[in-house]
Amino acid sequence: MEELSSMHSKLSVSMDCRVKSGNDELRDIARASAARQSVAVIIPTFNEAESIGAVVAALPGDVIDRVIVVDGGSSDGTHERAQAAGAEVIAVGRGYGLACLAGARAADADILVYMDGDGADDPGAITALIAPIESGDCDFVIASRARGKREPGSMAWHQLLAGRVIGALLGLIYGVRYTDMCALRAIRREVLLQLPMREMTYGWNLEMQMRAARAHLRVRELPVDYRRRSGGQSKVAGSLSGSLKAGARILSTFARIGLERR
Repeated sequence: MEELSSMHSKLSVSMDCRVKSGNDELRDIARASAARQSVAVIIPTFNEAESIGAVVAALPGDVIDRVIVVDGGSSDGTHERAQAAGAEVIAVGRGYGLACLAGARAADADILVYMDGDGADDPGAITALIAPIESGDCDFVIASRARGKREPGSMAWHQLLAGRVIGALLGLIYGVRYTDMCALRAIRREVLLQLPMREMTYGWNLEMQMRAARAHLRVRELPVDYRRRSGGQSKVAGSLSGSLKAGARILSTFARIGLERR
């Protein structure tokens, strides 16, 4: 078992966030002081009224300075419930990536944390996600549901398979192997804003991971617990059409970035 564990750690994303050659400017931005740094949580939403209030209330207030809910035109009262729970709310058009980018631009914080508003992500993992960035050891930290404990029914088999397959391919291309494309992640704001992010829909998460690998950022992947969503229907896994659309966008994003000249 120890040998298998050793082999997995070598193939997986670097857990010690070792520095890789290239893109010194991006790495220098990330080497900030290890002192307390400001943190903003960004939550893209679309019709998450059933869950958003509890999601915002459960966030660890001792490490978070701002909570920004970026709403894509909800019609179920998501905006009002998020505000009532204490979040700032920004209204944008439809598009997951559009919401993520709008949140990054609006957040005046050193570190950005992204998470979903459906109640499935564990807010207790945020402290562990931001710690390596605050210390200056990492540039980008992503949660892995595949490596953590999952509540039965929280993830479909094809979601797990997609994360593993895409991660293996990225390992072959960039030498950085992920096991998931989880929404829960943390990154230094200045670093993110220097990445040439273009994907404004469901390919955003994958694009961020590919851009981080191409830029030779120091990456860490952490196992996290994952729950069933506490309300609403998944826009991706909740229907066949949603899964097909998201899958097509993810594949096109992978192809577009993978074929870019380095």
